[in-house]
Amino acid sequence: MKKRQLDDWLDAYLEFNANTEPPVMFHRWVGLSVIASVLQRKCYLEWGTITFYPNLYVVLVAPSGKARKGTAMGVGLQMLEKLGVKLAAESITREALIRELANATNMEPTGIGEKVIPHSSLTIFSPELTVFLGHNNFQLMSDLTDWYDCRTRWVYRTKNVGTDEIMGVWVNLIGATTPSLINTALPMDAIGGGLTSRMIFVFEQNKGKIVPAPMLSDKERVLHSKLIQDLEQIRLLEGRFRVNKEFVDMWVDWYHKQEHNPPFNDVRFSGYIERRPNHVMKLCQILNASRTTDMVITTEDLERAIKILTMTERKMPMAFSGVGRLGYADIISDIIEHLYKNKTVKISELMTLYAADVDPKLLHSIIESLVIRKVAQPGMIGEEQVLRYIPEAKRIGGSDDAEIS
Repeated sequence: MKKRQLDDWLDAYLEFNANTEPPVMFHRWVGLSVIASVLQRKCYLEWGTITFYPNLYVVLVAPSGKARKGTAMGVGLQMLEKLGVKLAAESITREALIRELANATNMEPTGIGEKVIPHSSLTIFSPELTVFLGHNNFQLMSDLTDWYDCRTRWVYRTKNVGTDEIMGVWVNLIGATTPSLINTALPMDAIGGGLTSRMIFVFEQNKGKIVPAPMLSDKERVLHSKLIQDLEQIRLLEGRFRVNKEFVDMWVDWYHKQEHNPPFNDVRFSGYIERRPNHVMKLCQILNASRTTDMVITTEDLERAIKILTMTERKMPMAFSGVGRLGYADIISDIIEHLYKNKTVKISELMTLYAADVDPKLLHSIIESLVIRKVAQPGMIGEEQVLRYIPEAKRIGGSDDAEIS
């Protein structure tokens, strides 16, 4: 295997995207998904009786037109297309998707001197995830739930041919949507378990910065070339990831602590919290591949995986701000967005804005719920009652995004 051009692929990917408008967190998760896309099922980590594979289900969430979700995804998509990585169509029926997965079968060695096994590795790259999922498409959501755990053998029934099977299933997903569209695509009963518990929701309210002229410099063109070359090298990795003793010690300590200190108390994320260690294990493989070819996972990879996930979790509940059993969940989402943009809002202004949607008593109840949830705090400006937005960092605590390498 050739010597890599870059010290760390993900760091270089973020540097390449520095002069673009999407938030850094969006670029980070697209970059992680790109690495996962080339590792496929031919790489894995054995952990006792469990085998972890480096696939992710990542969903970028932001209000429509606010955070350049499609722009962030487009950079990663172009790289994967350039390498000829097998991708599913953006809009596809369940039957066609199963055919795509079956046709993705490869015969790969599982490591030097190890036997050759078949694997069917496919990445779903969907800028409009709700279009891909359809409306309350329970069967497709059930399939995606099955595929996440990378079954050795997945059996399905066809309409005319009978029963068939796919060997070595591996599906990686990166998609984008809005809080309100999550409500239309995912039934309320699906929120908190099943498919959504396997997804990492990456929420951002607005774009990272304004870049009116995002032209590539000569330095960025050279960096892009190096990113492609190193991604090709990462693609050549195969076989088993290993861990050292220091990793095991740190993992055991973190595992016990996180069991008693969940990132949030929200029933919609109960399933996610149970699978949180799985997400960390998958990230460790991807982050290790980002910086080295030795496939020995260390505490450096574990620390970085925990940092990235913890930072993402600070805003994760906001992804479901438009989801709820109550009919005014979308109004709550709109008010939060209005607060985010204006920081301080007069109560009288909110009364006027939503007079046609909710009665004053209900609006006061919504405002009280935002205060209880520590999304906002009440105050006064002169004789006017106001609501002040509480930033996520102050609300939940922790470091800024820039601290994640």
